[in-house]
Amino acid sequence: MIRTYFLSVAAGKRLIAKAAVALPEVQEALSKHTIVVTAGTTNAYIAEEFLTLLGDTTPFVRRDFFRGATAVDAIPGKASGPVCDLVIKKGKRVLEKTVDDIVPRLEKGDVIFKGANAVNLEACEAGVLIGNPLLGTSLPIIQAAFGRKIRLIVPVGLEKRVDVPISDLANLLSQPEAEGLGLLPLPGEILTELDAVEILTGAVAELVAAGGICGAEGGYWLTLEGDDSEIEEAEKLFSEVKKEPAAFL
Repeated sequence: MIRTYFLSVAAGKRLIAKAAVALPEVQEALSKHTIVVTAGTTNAYIAEEFLTLLGDTTPFVRRDFFRGATAVDAIPGKASGPVCDLVIKKGKRVLEKTVDDIVPRLEKGDVIFKGANAVNLEACEAGVLIGNPLLGTSLPIIQAAFGRKIRLIVPVGLEKRVDVPISDLANLLSQPEAEGLGLLPLPGEILTELDAVEILTGAVAELVAAGGICGAEGGYWLTLEGDDSEIEEAEKLFSEVKKEPAAFL
């Protein structure tokens, strides 16, 4: 059976978030290890899903859970105050902590979620824009992923897709004459809406078209192929996530 669905960017973020918390290795880490969700616009949805799953009612404001974002003038490009990341240790939220506080102490079995600004679907690779010459929160995360082999999951929406290899783009932006932001290739496992569909339903999703107007800008059409039960599950899932209001409203 084949069905086609449209997803807004916000709906895609919610879809990714639901898949992120459903991953078997994440479920194991949730009860036995430490999970770090770094602040970001997609990760804010992941944080919400984790807190809902835990039944945690301590305050969490999605609009404040990012350090930098690409946005129109109506929404600030930086969070207005100090930002803490979401840290969960053996099923309990640890308040007022950041990546810098926690990552140096992570061990095998722990999981980090770090968002991205660009994804090459063919190569399954992603990169994050860098404004801090010391690499900001990316530095301790890369040290943990490469140096101590801590599992890193990179949730990134299809609206951020690029066709050029991430390393080529990073090299372009790191030229001495280049001004402005850089791009840092990220290690880790990429998690897009295509992956989320398969994780949550078993169906295989393909990106077939994109774009729109009146709030559909950046959205995309996914065609799903699967058996009757998988498509039925997808129908339920897409009916739920399509209700997601515009991101960060």
